[in-house]
Amino acid sequence: MLLEFRVRNYRSIRDEQALNLVASSDRELAETHLAQTGLKSLPSVVRSAVVYGPNASGKSTLLIALSYMRAVIAESATVIQPGQTYNVQPFKLDEAFAGEPTAFELTFMLDGVRHQYAFEMTSQRIISESLLVYRTAKPTQWFSRHLLDDGETYHYEFSTYLTGPRKLWENSTRSNALFLSTAAQLNSEMLSPVFRWIIESIVFLGAGADFDHGFTTALLATDEGRATIRDFLSAADISIADVQAVPRKGFSQQVVFHAGGVAHASREESEFLVPVFQHTTTKGSAQLELHEESQGTQRLYGLMAPVLDILKRGCILIVDELDSSLHPLLVRRLISMFHDPSLNQNGAQLIFSTHDTSLLDRTLLRRDQIWFTEKDSDQATRVYPLTDFSPRKLEAWERGYLAGRYGAVPFFSEMPDILKQTLSRRSKSEAQPDNPAPS
Repeated sequence: MLLEFRVRNYRSIRDEQALNLVASSDRELAETHLAQTGLKSLPSVVRSAVVYGPNASGKSTLLIALSYMRAVIAESATVIQPGQTYNVQPFKLDEAFAGEPTAFELTFMLDGVRHQYAFEMTSQRIISESLLVYRTAKPTQWFSRHLLDDGETYHYEFSTYLTGPRKLWENSTRSNALFLSTAAQLNSEMLSPVFRWIIESIVFLGAGADFDHGFTTALLATDEGRATIRDFLSAADISIADVQAVPRKGFSQQVVFHAGGVAHASREESEFLVPVFQHTTTKGSAQLELHEESQGTQRLYGLMAPVLDILKRGCILIVDELDSSLHPLLVRRLISMFHDPSLNQNGAQLIFSTHDTSLLDRTLLRRDQIWFTEKDSDQATRVYPLTDFSPRKLEAWERGYLAGRYGAVPFFSEMPDILKQTLSRRSKSEAQPDNPAPS
């Protein structure tokens, strides 16, 4: 489970900002909305968190930063080549930060133990890196690494607890690669689980992301998968009574490159599965294929496989603009799946951004699950929770947010006089007939 994410000097984020999923002491909805950690110091975490804020306030930046951190960990030792640079973007509106490193920190639970992993980087190299492990109340630093003043040499420190060929891992770690990633690629028994948890547990879906509907269609091949998808779509109240995978034949094109770079294209007939939806009303029924369904139904169908897989494996799903093309009631249904202990038995978490203020509902969310982003006078993103305002239990969160009580809402300045005059002249011009009738 994810406990906390911190980021500094990344895109619109200048100063260090944190998204904390550790639950407060509030017992509201605790049985459904919280997952237990087994730790006395932080006994539970929230199963979901939502981020609100006006356009260009940094909501997407916060979520993308977590995805970017995961990507660097996954690729630094393999995909990134010696001398290759990263497309990391520091805060550009403050000269003091333009040359400073970007920093990421992730705190999470792995096998019942709290881990805290962090690194700093520029586009050219890793500046520092460390891993703390809390097997007791006092953490043990398994390793740390930081760049010395000469700009080329690294100083490493290791705990005796971290066993294995540490010198080999150190010598194999390039300046633009992470030690964690390198050691994991070299089969470190202790660091590989940490590496795998980060890259396998964090799943990011960007705004307007296209889904591979084939994953959901593949679930239809089993009775259990078909029943799950059918029941969810039926509960979504979109008149879908049943869904099944129907085999169809078609042609697929394959391109084979031969010696000398000559390409040969061929078409082969193959069989593939197509989802067919049974719609039933009081006046009749019909079968529709996926392309005939609405954009919202197509997006919901594409989301089903990732959501069910994440719930099964206990992963963290991060979705930018979850409400895109989805009715608010469908969004509520998706969120509720993460709050359902019978469906979410392995500590899966949902982190998402939205503009849908109807979700600010105490029957759906706790106060410690709601976060906001806004920009200060320097155009730097600030991230803060609803709990900073100590809202009353019966306070109308949606009304308070729209009234600006918690900030993070658009600010509309007075329309400039020149724009008013232009619009007024245009309206008068459009009101005049092209060929006025003679008097």
